[in-house]
Amino acid sequence: METAAPCRQDFRISAHERRAMTVHQSTTQGYAFEELEVGMTASTSDTVTEDLIRLFGEASGDLNPVHFDAEYAAQTRFKRPIAHGLLTAAFITRVMGMQLPGPGSIYVGQTFSFKKPVYPGDTVVSSVTVSELDEKRGFATIAVKAEVGGETVLDGVATVMPRRKRP
Repeated sequence: METAAPCRQDFRISAHERRAMTVHQSTTQGYAFEELEVGMTASTSDTVTEDLIRLFGEASGDLNPVHFDAEYAAQTRFKRPIAHGLLTAAFITRVMGMQLPGPGSIYVGQTFSFKKPVYPGDTVVSSVTVSELDEKRGFATIAVKAEVGGETVLDGVATVMPRRKRP
């Protein structure tokens, strides 16, 4: 079983935003369908910040007060603001798009189950594992999981169409 190594490169963002989040970019070509094997895995680690939640909310338009308003969130089962579930899912998409299978792959489908909330300050470890290869269609089935402190906060299954080797 081979593990794809995470690589880091900061994109050009403001100094304030750079302190709040680190955006990673793979410096490898990733894997063509023909190079994939069941059991291959890759992962990243991201700390969720209030600024990252704000940026995600602004980009998505999801300004639900449960993510931003401490007084409102205190009245919910979560007792404090939580990160958007799809922010956590976005960490998974980055692993697949930049590491395994990597650049050139196309997301075809996804199921998620959100198990627990993610809070500002939590460090999310996102991992993907190739679980099945469909040679006829050229699709890979990938098990996905995000954990905080060793506890699963999100899991699911993705279908991805990796790039093909060039002849």
